[in-house]
Amino acid sequence: MIGKLDAQQNLGNYLRALNYLRNRPDSNGKTGCVGFCWGGALANQLAVHDSRLNAAVAYYGMQPKAEDVPMIKATVMLHYGGLDERVNAGAAAYEAALKAAQVPYEQFIYEGVNHAFNNDSSPARYNAEAAKLAWDRTLRLFKEKLS
Repeated sequence: MIGKLDAQQNLGNYLRALNYLRNRPDSNGKTGCVGFCWGGALANQLAVHDSRLNAAVAYYGMQPKAEDVPMIKATVMLHYGGLDERVNAGAAAYEAALKAAQVPYEQFIYEGVNHAFNNDSSPARYNAEAAKLAWDRTLRLFKEKLS
């Protein structure tokens, strides 16, 4: 089903949702996002396309184009499984682009774990230790940037 989604329409829906959340009376106006796999790629795209986003966390998500990285204003946190050759193929270029654009970021590579290491419904991929560490880091970033 994910492959049938219109990427631009989907991005627009999420951007509108972020604006809605910022304008709620019970909001402090700060926003962040977290995504896993396809959602990790979306988190990276939200960072590119929403200059008001405060924090974006991508778990094993495909990276944006290097030329789009200077548009990122959020702090970015990236979690990669060390065995995930497909997604990790773009990690070094993304990191170089983040550095060149002086975007605040943290990148973590969890050695010996697969793509989807945080998915506890997949015993073949799930790694409890890496998942807990990555989630603790995610919560720390959100506490720092969204409180």
